[in-house]
Order: sequence, then C-alpha cells, then structure tokens
Amino acid sequence: VQLQAFGGGLVQAGGSLRLSCAASGRTLSGYDVGWFRQVPGKEREFVAAIRRSGGTTYYRDSVKGRFAISRDNAKNTVYLQMNSLKPEDTAVYHCAADRGLITSSYGRAESYGYWGHGTQVTVSS
Repeated sequence: VQLQAFGGGLVQAGGSLRLSCAASGRTLSGYDVGWFRQVPGKEREFVAAIRRSGGTTYYRDSVKGRFAISRDNAKNTVYLQMNSLKPEDTAVYHCAADRGLITSSYGRAESYGYWGHGTQVTVSS
C-alpha cells in the first residue's frame, strides 16, 4: 500500500488543522494506521493510531483531548484532526500502516512497514 500525507501548513497557536493520509494500491481498510511526527535532531515520536476496524484509537498523552484520529474506509483515507495547536506540535507528520498490530506495538515506529512522505506542520506562537 502506498501512503501520502497532506494537509499540513502554518497556523497560529490555538488554531486547527486536519491532516489526511490517503492510500493507493490497496484498500486501507485492512490496515492499522498510525501518525508519527519528527523534528530535526529528534527521534520520530508516536502521535495517534487507529485499528483497522476504527473502533479503537490510541494517543500520546500530550495530544489527548486536542487531536482526534478517524478513518473513512470508503475514501481509503485516515484523518488526524488537530485542535488547540501549540508551538511544540511543530513537526513533520508522517502516516504509517501495517496489518495485525498488537496493542503494545501501536506506539512504535518500527512496527509499521508502510510509510508515506510527511507533511510539515508549523505552529507559530
């Protein structure tokens, strides 16, 4: 499956963005999907993930209550709605996918075999 993330941009603190992760090649409905972010000089960090059924989601603590991950399997797309953005959310955001992840693996980048190019999110103070 090929993934492409888009929807990033420049926004003021407190603003919102919605990122999209669009799939091609295969239907995304059979994959668990995660969002990760990375800033230069730091490791890629987990942001959110959603099981292929869409019924279970996971978030890093710092985005709980502000970000929401969802999926529309009919559109072969996973979304990351980001509200109340903070300057520390500035990063390149990547989406990733794989099949059959276990609960303990959702937050680890090495668990995902398919990655899309990132989209830059910049939050100004």
